[in-house]
Amino acid sequence: MKYCAFLRGINVKGTNMKMAAVCQVFKDAGMNDAISVLASGNIVFSSDKTKEDLKKILEKAMSEHFSYEAFLFVKSQEETENVWNGNPFEKKDDFHTYAFVGNDGVENVLMKEFENASKTETEDAVIINNIFYWQVTKGNTLDSTFGKILGKKSLKDQFTSRNINTFEKVLKRMN
Repeated sequence: MKYCAFLRGINVKGTNMKMAAVCQVFKDAGMNDAISVLASGNIVFSSDKTKEDLKKILEKAMSEHFSYEAFLFVKSQEETENVWNGNPFEKKDDFHTYAFVGNDGVENVLMKEFENASKTETEDAVIINNIFYWQVTKGNTLDSTFGKILGKKSLKDQFTSRNINTFEKVLKRMN
């Protein structure tokens, strides 16, 4: 079965690692055909283990090898396709669209945070099939109130986000 592990907090704020080394950790942990997609911590691999087991095995292996508290979220090829296909926003050159993967129910936590945050009139968020999508003007991702909420330590083990285009690139590597 093909999976993608979406790692949280890779190559930001001093947690720097080479994707080749990450792939080797995955291989050493028993994963097959581990390849990276971009440098933001997206590892496509195959395994016959369950997603729950994979999350535990890979977080432990990453934490031990890189000496940090690793958080990652494992999605099957079908789930990754659902994220890509579920995107409710039309592509606009001056906007970024993000999709969030994480623990069950995190989309509701994110929507509550989004609703309570002050927003620009062009910022929007939607939940489709239990997936949280956020669209924001380019250049405002980290400056927006919601963007700042995403970095809260209390949420770091709950989710990670990717630009919607990343899911397309991941799917190309899964096929």
